[in-house]
Amino acid sequence: MTQPMTVPLDTPIELPGPEDTEALGEALAAGLGPGDLVVLAGPLGAGKTVFVRGLARGLGVVGPVTSPTFVIAREHRPGPGGAGVPLVHVDAYRLGGAAELDDLDLDTDLAEAVVAVEWGEGVAERLAQQHVLVRLERRPDDVRVATISVVARR
Repeated sequence: MTQPMTVPLDTPIELPGPEDTEALGEALAAGLGPGDLVVLAGPLGAGKTVFVRGLARGLGVVGPVTSPTFVIAREHRPGPGGAGVPLVHVDAYRLGGAAELDDLDLDTDLAEAVVAVEWGEGVAERLAQQHVLVRLERRPDDVRVATISVVARR
């Protein structure tokens, strides 16, 4: 990672509302820079896109952050006064595997951007030597729980 992580690692963090999920994403962004890969895992409705919205705010990129499910990937350029780092937001849900992910040429984007991949666990890790894994769960009381880890490729 570009800078030391500014969020607790390997510790479940309760997120009572969407604003808490966004705030955690924004806090994580403070430790990220070009070449960093964020892999988001969790079931439908766990808050993956909301988390990326916070990442985008923390990086200071422009444009609305919405789920890229149907377009597969969106690039958000840095805004004035932002961190100067683009964000590439990918949804791997509809991809058929690693070969289709390779077709997106994300390793090129990684040289200049933070790449966040929803539904990327088991597919996207091979894009970088290490990545940030954000595991999001949704409890029955509608509170989300996030666990963030830094994972090195074996």
